[in-house]
Formats: sequence, structure tokens, C-alpha cells
Amino acid sequence: MTNPLLSPLNLPLFDQIRPEHIAPAITSLLERADVALDTVCAPDFPAQWNAIAKILDVATEKLGMAWGAVSHLNNVADTPELRAAYNAALPVVTEFWTRLGADERLYAKYKAIDVQTLNPEQRQAHKNALRNFVLGGADLVGAQRERFAEIQEQQAALGQKFSENTLDATDAFSYYATAEEVAGVPDDVQQTALAAAQAEGKTGYKLTLKMPCYLPVMQFARSSALRATLYRAFATRASDQAEADAKKFDNTQGIRDILSLRKEEAELLGYPNFGALSLVPKMASSPDAVITFLRDLARKARPFAEKDLADLRAFARDELQMKDPQPWDWPYISEKLKEARYAFSEQEVKQYFTFPKVLAGLFKISETLFDIAITRDHASVWNANVEFYRIERNGADGTRQLVGQFYLDPTARSGKRGGAWMDDVCARWLRPDTAQLQTPVAHLVCNFADGVEVDGKKQPALLSHDDVTTLFHEFGHGLQHMLTQVNEHDVSGISGVEWDAVELPSQFMENFCWEWSVLRHMTSHVDTGEPLPHALFDKMLAGRNFQSGLQTLRQIEFSLFDMLLHTAHDPQQDFMPLLHQVRSEVAVMMPPEWSRTAHTFSHIFAGGYAAGYYSYKWAEVLSADAYAAFEETAGPDGLPNVETGRKYRQAILESGGSRPAMESFKAFRGREPSLDALLRHQGMAT
Repeated sequence: MTNPLLSPLNLPLFDQIRPEHIAPAITSLLERADVALDTVCAPDFPAQWNAIAKILDVATEKLGMAWGAVSHLNNVADTPELRAAYNAALPVVTEFWTRLGADERLYAKYKAIDVQTLNPEQRQAHKNALRNFVLGGADLVGAQRERFAEIQEQQAALGQKFSENTLDATDAFSYYATAEEVAGVPDDVQQTALAAAQAEGKTGYKLTLKMPCYLPVMQFARSSALRATLYRAFATRASDQAEADAKKFDNTQGIRDILSLRKEEAELLGYPNFGALSLVPKMASSPDAVITFLRDLARKARPFAEKDLADLRAFARDELQMKDPQPWDWPYISEKLKEARYAFSEQEVKQYFTFPKVLAGLFKISETLFDIAITRDHASVWNANVEFYRIERNGADGTRQLVGQFYLDPTARSGKRGGAWMDDVCARWLRPDTAQLQTPVAHLVCNFADGVEVDGKKQPALLSHDDVTTLFHEFGHGLQHMLTQVNEHDVSGISGVEWDAVELPSQFMENFCWEWSVLRHMTSHVDTGEPLPHALFDKMLAGRNFQSGLQTLRQIEFSLFDMLLHTAHDPQQDFMPLLHQVRSEVAVMMPPEWSRTAHTFSHIFAGGYAAGYYSYKWAEVLSADAYAAFEETAGPDGLPNVETGRKYRQAILESGGSRPAMESFKAFRGREPSLDALLRHQGMAT
């Protein structure tokens, strides 16, 4: 019991977990899970849902929670020792889950369950389980079954290596700029870069490819040469086009190997390609339906994107005397055009969004709409910047009842992979072993800049409005996971939700970042404490759809490339020609030939979005239409209607994956979704 990964406590002991704990804990938990599997598969063991869950699900959940803690630390606190221990355990963990998902004895036991004995939640979970057995290779025999298992193990290793290369290539780059070079870069970014250089005993300003540094440099640095240096490093990360000493992180062959294995997996299961296999548990009916959806949206967005680009070119020529802008110039030109057109800059806005104030505003709107209370809680954490919270709701007897808890890890740092995400620690579950209700726990992870020290005092971190939107987005995922009222863990919260609907609650929450009645409560100027002026908000609102055409085509480019890569592409061939083909069809702003964005496309090569990246645009249709219900019922003061919030919570958030997402949407809106709200929200309605 001295191994923290074997602790009987409900929450991981993150501050105690060491690399040397991983192998013995995982070995022990795998042995227990194997015993549980053999027990329920015995001929005389009853084919009953709760009987199986009491033995097998309890054992596998303990394994899943321990491995989830290890995987989480691998993502947010990577060290060479932790990475080595994680990679050593990855094959055996993958082998177990693959074997479990294809176990013909267990498959037979599930098929023998009398569905008339199950409640509606259990029936949905049972239906999903039978489908997943088929997708997990349970119908394969002999050499095909063995090969399927090998494919899963190899894919897990390749996905991990892709992620490692992306992180290492990002961390490996640094450029020490002069004061002249960083002219125009926001003061807080300069201060952070200066402190980073001084900590290493270097002169100048240490610039990195982490987003809190990279993006402001691209937007504000007056030096085109500096922007070019960072752009090239960023666009060639983990590729064959990187600098000589960084070519060791090249993901080219790994991508080809991943695509080959996915194609082989699909064919083993009887599907023509991985795209078709990927859509089996999703809302979209076929790859053709997805491709048609994307191309139709691209046609609608293209005129707006062409106008966006023409405006940029004219402004660059007439106001900035830039006759031939290069790819690394566009973010700078865009920011200058926004400042000129709407008379504000992102840097001006950023001064009002201090992280503590934004967080309080996020909690306030969530508490108001969804009838919950969010307060600080206590748990062991992996970094001093991590906070832990609890969500409660008044029960029928008037007392507060725990609904869920979450870890919040907001800041970027070395050893933490980029981006933002929500992940589950555990799901809501009426446990069959104790008959006690287990409440859900989530991870909410972002990569914002940390606060800087000024005159020996640490200021609160400043967020861009995009950062604010990101925080609301991830919290939307968290709300779906934590507010569920489903008691069957395989379909509670985010579990069992179709992948192309899982972005609905996250994108839905982003809309509140544009409501004055909400926004005014989460602003406070870092120096004066004054709230965001309404006049400045009006300028922001006027610029809300600035370049929405370009942004839409960018997302469609990623989505179409992803789906074609997994349907029409030969994995043995170079994938770059396909990317160029998609860009020539969709994009109006072309990157350089040497750009290698695919090489760090972690969503599809290491993040579960393979042949599913389209889900961002697909779910935007759902989320925009869902939010339109709030626009239709808002009060005269602009405040969202509380009753609409309750209805949304009950229909969408509480139902989790216990029914098809379309049923949940129709329960809220009373009809199927329409594209109109999305086009209107993004300023592309005709």
C-alpha cells in the first residue's frame, strides 16, 4: 500500500507518484484485472449486467484510473524518467485493453445478457458494448486476431512517439532576441522572455515556440525577419524540413506507419478504409456525407474568405507599404488591420482579462444557469499552479450535494504538451461493489502565460480574449462530464457520446464570451481594477467576425485533409501532395511549400480525432443552434434565461451518452439542427 498508484483513495496522489511506482503498480493491477476477466468468463458465472460489473468493471476501472494518472503526468509533467517508465508500461497496458475488447468469452457473455432486465441507461451501454466488441476484433480468429492485437500495440507506441517528437521539437527551439528585435511585442511577453534568458545566464530575450510567446511575437513584433525566424521554426517542427540538429524529431515515417496500420485495421474489420471504420460510432453516416458537408460549407465561406484576403492585401499595400507580404507577415498585418478598423488591439483588451477575474466570471455564469455552486477544494497536485475545485447542487432536502470535482492546470511550462484539453479522472457511477454513488472528476488543462513579476510583485496572468474563449470551451467539456445524472459509467458524462457531437457543450460555452451581461463580470484592469469599458466591448463585438471566412476555410482544410487522408490516400505514398491538393481546393491563403503542419497535427495522429477532425465544424452547427435558444429567450437586460439554462442542462448535459446525441438535441430544441444560426453567428449569412 506504499505505492500511491495502488491507493484506495478516490483521487490520485499526484504529488507522490514517481516513475519507479509505475511498473509494479501496473503489473499488480493487470494481474487483478486478468483474474476478474477469467472469473466473469467462467461457464458457471451468470450472464448478468451487475454481476459482471461488480467483478470486472471494478477491476478495470481501478486499472484505468491508475494508468490515467500516469498518462496525465506524462502530458503535463514530462521528464526523461517518467517517459521511460510510461513507454515501458504502454505495450502491456495496450495489450490488455485490446485483449479485453476482443475476448470471445466475454463477448458471448454480453450477448447472453437478457436486455429486458436492463434499465434504459444499461441498454444503451450494452448496445455500445456489443458494437465495441465487433470494432475491437472480437469476431476475428486465428492469425487475423493476432495481427489485430499487434496493430493496436504498434499504433499506441507510434502515437506516443508522435506526441514526444512534437513536444521535444517545440521545447528544443529557442532564439535569444535583442531589444531592437522584440520592439512592438507586448510588455508582459517581453518581461517573461527577459526573465527566461536571465535565468539561463544569457543576454537578450528568450523566445520559444510555446503559444504564449510565439503568437504575440507573430502578431506584434515589428521585425519581419524575427517573425520569419520563428515562423519557419514553428511550421517545420518535427519534420524533414527542420534544422539539421532537430531532424531527429521528424514525424514523417511515423505518420506513414500510423496510416498504414489504420488502413490494415479497417480492412481486417471489413471496412474499405479507416474513415468508414471511424464513423461507425459517430453521428455522420459516411465519409462521403462528411466530405459533402465540408465542401458545401467551404463554398459558402469562400467569398467571405476572399474578401478577407483582399482587405489584408490592400491594407498591407496602402498602410504598411508591404507590396509582397510573406506568410509570416499575415498575423502582423491582421492585427494592424483590426486595430485600424475597430480602433482597439488585442494587447489593450488583454489588460482587462486577469485570470482570477475571468475564472470568477466563468464560475458565476455557470452557477447561475446550471443551478450549481463552485468552490475551492483540496487534493494533491503535480504543480504549484494547479487548483482543485468542487461542484455542488442543492438536493431535494435543501442540503448541498457533491456533483463533481475538477483539477485546473492553466499555465504553459516546459515538459507540458501544448494546447488545451479536458480529460476525465473518473466517471459518475453507481458502484456495483459498494452501492455508493461515485461522483465524476475531470482535468481542465490550458497553456496560458503565467503572471510576471513587476518590482518584486507577481502580477496576475493576463489572458487574451481567445484565451478566455479557450477556458470557456474546455469548461464546457467539463460541465458535460461533471453535471451528468446518468449512473452507468460507460454512458455517463462524456462517455458514450458520439465523437462528432462531443464538441457541442464546449463550443456552446464560447458564446457567453461575447455577451456583455456576462463579460462585464469577468474583467478588471490589471493596474486600475476598472472593468472593461462598454465602448471597448462594442469595438470587440464589431470585430467578432473579423476574418471568419479565412478561419472557417482553415478549419475545413484540416478537416478535409484528415478525412481524405483516411479514405482516398495510399499510406505508402507521400502525404504532402494530398495536403497541397486540399489547400489548392479550399484555401485562399497558401503557406510555403516547406510548411509541414501535418507533422504536428496531434489531434489526428496522437489525440483521438483521426477521421474525426470534421467534428469541430459538425458540432458548431449543433452548438450555434443550441445557443440560438438563449438568444431567443434572453431578457430585456440581455441576461440569459435561467429556465432555458435548466432545460439545456437537463436535455444535453445531464443525459450524457445515455441516448443518441440527436435525441438530446431535439429534446432541447424540439427539432433537428439548422445551419442558419452558425452562418449568422459567423457573419456569413446571405
